[in-house]
Amino acid sequence: MSPRRAKVAVIHAPSSVGVSVHRVEGVDKVTGAARYLDDLVVPGVLHGRTVRSVVPRGRIRRVTLDPAFDWKGVVVADHRDIPGENVVALIANDQPLLAVDEVRHAEEPILLVAHENPERAEAARLAVKVEIEPLEAVLTVEDALARRALVHGDDNVFKEIVIARGDLERGFSDADLVIEGEYRSGHQEQLYIENNAMLAERTRDGGLFVRGSLQCPYYVHRALERMFALPAGKVRVLQTVTGGGFGGKEEYPSMIGGHAALLAWKSGRPVKIVYDRLEDIAATTKRHPAVSRLRAGVMRDGTLTALDFDLVMDGGAYETLTAVVLSRGAIHAAGPYRWPNVRIRARGVATNTPPNGAFRGFGAPQTQFALECHMDRIAAALGMDAVELRHRNAVRIGDVTPTGQVLKESVGARQVLERVAARSKWSAARREIERANAAAEVAERSARTVNGGRRLRRGLGVSLVYHGAGFTGSGEVRLASLAAMDLDRDGHPRVRVANTEIGQGTTTMFAQLAAEALRVPAEFVRIEDPDTGSVPDSGPTVASRTCMVVGGLVAECATAMRERLELFAERPIKGANDFAHVARRYLAARGALRIERRYRRPPGIEWDDASYRGDAYGVFSYASCAIEVEVDLDTCETRVVHVQTAQDIGKAIHPVLAAGQIEGGTLQGLGWALLEELRWKEGRVWNHQLTNYIIPTSADAPPIEVEIVEIPYSHGPHGAKGVGELPMDAPAPAVVAAIAHATGVAVSEIPVTPERLRRALREAGR
Repeated sequence: MSPRRAKVAVIHAPSSVGVSVHRVEGVDKVTGAARYLDDLVVPGVLHGRTVRSVVPRGRIRRVTLDPAFDWKGVVVADHRDIPGENVVALIANDQPLLAVDEVRHAEEPILLVAHENPERAEAARLAVKVEIEPLEAVLTVEDALARRALVHGDDNVFKEIVIARGDLERGFSDADLVIEGEYRSGHQEQLYIENNAMLAERTRDGGLFVRGSLQCPYYVHRALERMFALPAGKVRVLQTVTGGGFGGKEEYPSMIGGHAALLAWKSGRPVKIVYDRLEDIAATTKRHPAVSRLRAGVMRDGTLTALDFDLVMDGGAYETLTAVVLSRGAIHAAGPYRWPNVRIRARGVATNTPPNGAFRGFGAPQTQFALECHMDRIAAALGMDAVELRHRNAVRIGDVTPTGQVLKESVGARQVLERVAARSKWSAARREIERANAAAEVAERSARTVNGGRRLRRGLGVSLVYHGAGFTGSGEVRLASLAAMDLDRDGHPRVRVANTEIGQGTTTMFAQLAAEALRVPAEFVRIEDPDTGSVPDSGPTVASRTCMVVGGLVAECATAMRERLELFAERPIKGANDFAHVARRYLAARGALRIERRYRRPPGIEWDDASYRGDAYGVFSYASCAIEVEVDLDTCETRVVHVQTAQDIGKAIHPVLAAGQIEGGTLQGLGWALLEELRWKEGRVWNHQLTNYIIPTSADAPPIEVEIVEIPYSHGPHGAKGVGELPMDAPAPAVVAAIAHATGVAVSEIPVTPERLRRALREAGR
């Protein structure tokens, strides 16, 4: 995150919840009191290691333990030791916990070992010999679609989605221009600060207690039930302090948690598995690579008439979350624009690479990157300003999305674009940049020294995106999230939800929402640890749903609790001391007080899963970015000079935390745009360490000016919508547009590394 403090401007006066209170867990983290999984000391613990495939596809012929190695004290487990089903339960349930007779990707787990000495455990891992007969592997989406070899079914397609509205052919026939383009985006590693880490213990009653670094306790809970054939009451999952997730700890903890649990089940001792950075990058899920082919019709006045969008995402060897990532990508593919005629065809294909999964943005960054790049291509073809084209076509209340959803409220597309254009002084800044670039070129041609002899060019680009808050379609109804609140013995209210604090400020936000309804200070509210033994299933910490959906349930619980206590006291409650006094009297007179609230779909929202028609989300959040870059024409390096962004998130419950989310997501987007290139060799990640997988550091962070635009949503707590994923969507296309402004060359693939930009410049004759 930027070392500079963000300039946070909030449109409209903040309500009482719009206060940047101290973080609930802040003191523990800055003082070192917070205990991460690897900090936990458990007597008798064994350290687990994973034996993995070194080939992308093959048949397992033999697994042998080196007889020259001393196996005393080593626990060994394979698929035959699994008491229940050999599956990592999620959606398709196609991924085994341990390979049986075939491997579908390099780094696939085959066997587990554990020892009380971590060095001996690692030596034991190296002493396992796995003989695999290699088979032809499919490593690219092109090979998957060509059915070069079959990874999944008879066509290598995990999921196909078609979204259509209007008459596409008529839309193209009405167009003055039809513009085509292809855009590519690659893998991206979540690179959370804390690596994957889990600890499992077998309980005295024949169950399991698993804890670790994770986002979704009940995902792991359900997976363990299947693996060990245990009833729900015999499985307990607890989230420990977690050093970041970004989606990478949504589904993968079920895998590593299952491995630790299997070793604990067999040995009868606690087992800890902590990946080092190399294993974490090499083996875990990544952002889905995508290839997007677009054909757009447009009138000469800039009116959009038709969009034909073909999307292919690389799901890797197993489906994991590909279907839902593909779904969100497809729904967002048309961007926040009016397209009267549109067809979106999206496919998620199987390859013999490690499975791809959740990553901040969840498919929307890939498609909106392509669409925004195409909008710039349209603007160039028309000779129209990029902001003007977007403003002319941006959605507003009453417009209809490709799924047929009528946008009824909280539509901030034009507002965020206008704010960014104004604050960046868009038109004047572009003219000044073009004047300076032209002057530099003239000086260089005349052999005059400028910029210290470096050939530097600047550029300014813009983007406009949106992001649906909450699960897609009927997802929230199926989740049926449940939140609870009760009273501690001393009269403090306690929030009980399964949603996790992973650095984004969830616990602080819950405390604020509860405190606002209870009319007490936020620090008076206590938040229960996300422990399936003591909190209800309020759904996963994903999809920009935690504040809007679960926060709303927390606020409802708190309101009902205050009303119950005031009815008991027969008077209003004033402040924390009075609340505690009344609460203790209530507990003494009537016993425990527990309030629960379950998610209810807001009225007027309808969705058909089969046809992909209706209200995909209750509401969308909107963002715009203006990014200025400096390009060195000799080294082809790109430096981001400044970022201006405005984001409509409905209501900032905690303005500083919201701005931090926006800054962090923006910087992550800049890394995806310019630096983060995963390199592969024979189906294995080649650059799986921080010396050669490059992410932006504080030294790379430009000034990021954040403006929070508040257009409230009637069904969000105090008007709040989603903020966590939205900032990831906007930076990459704005960077590509800025590079095009600086160099005259529009690159269609990210990251825009110096090598990739140099090739593009040469191909363009520059």
